[in-house]
Amino acid sequence: MATDAWTAVKQRFARLLGRGDPEQVEAAERRLERSRQELAGRSGGELEQARAEQVAAWKARLTDLLEDHPACATELRELIEAVRAEAAPCGTTVVQHVVASDRAQQAVLGQGTQNVVFHSGDD
Repeated sequence: MATDAWTAVKQRFARLLGRGDPEQVEAAERRLERSRQELAGRSGGELEQARAEQVAAWKARLTDLLEDHPACATELRELIEAVRAEAAPCGTTVVQHVVASDRAQQAVLGQGTQNVVFHSGDD
């Protein structure tokens, strides 16, 4: 719910949840958006609590969906896999521990291209 792909994911989940009924699709979109808003702007323990509540709520909704429409299990599985693939990190996590002393200089780059010129300060 916190990624750039949210709009597309929300629409796909809403179509799945609405099962072809335009009113139900719209209701599902509103419910998904409310869930996103519950998480927005929170951090730390407050975010974790809100996330746990949303997980429980959506787990119940999806359980109901599968009980009422068992044939949509494949569609749901495919949608979840697509979301996971889009949310997967596209690179490797980099951790740097840098220590400098005296007149040392550092340049740290998380990604992209960086051109660095150090001057001694005596120029």
